[in-house]
Amino acid sequence: MDRFLYIAMSGAKETMHAQSVNNHNLANANTDGFRQALANANTVPVRGPVFDSRDYAQLGTDGTDFSKGQMQSTGRDLDIAIEDQGFIAVQGPDGEEGYTRAGSLHVDAFGLLRTAQGHQVLGDGGPIAIPPSEKIEIGTDGTISVRPQGVGPEALAAIERIRLVNPDVNELERGDDGLFRMADGGEAPPDAEVRVVSGMLEGSNVNTVEALTRMIELSRHFEMQVKMMDSANTLEQSSNRLLGIG
Repeated sequence: MDRFLYIAMSGAKETMHAQSVNNHNLANANTDGFRQALANANTVPVRGPVFDSRDYAQLGTDGTDFSKGQMQSTGRDLDIAIEDQGFIAVQGPDGEEGYTRAGSLHVDAFGLLRTAQGHQVLGDGGPIAIPPSEKIEIGTDGTISVRPQGVGPEALAAIERIRLVNPDVNELERGDDGLFRMADGGEAPPDAEVRVVSGMLEGSNVNTVEALTRMIELSRHFEMQVKMMDSANTLEQSSNRLLGIG
């Protein structure tokens, strides 16, 4: 009986995890540059002095869907979107370099260029500082040009270049802050082939219709596992009555 019960229990446990991952994706369906997480579970046979007749579901390492999201035109000078593959390098809350495709940028009160989440955008020399200016432009290669206050339109000058990288996505892992980092703790080298588009933002790659359908599907799977556990309990009670020990 324990085989029936524990197989249903492990299935229900992993279904709950898949549901939480799916709910997290749904919650970020409108987050710029978000990449949906993929829940993984494997069938693993029981090891030890038993027959190989029991296979349980075991949680695997969650993956990430790196497919592109929809591009949205905003017309805002400090909104940028990665054209194809690649990431914007930022400084995470832990001070380490992280990567994001969320390109809604702004200049804070201290003149530092930040993402909407508050991460400092990195250039070749570290965090990027923007001097007081009347106009800011970001080129396709990430070069930032500004027109200082009180000067003519011909005085546009390049001051820094956003650090754009394109590491192998298989070498990236997502942190609790939503940023991707190199799994080995290193830093990805800058890639001159990465291009950005100014005045555009890339949306989340979560398909809300698919995610809602998945949520219903997972709910039914969980209910089925619970019914199996109830059936196991009923069979156990019946067996005990037949044996006269219940």
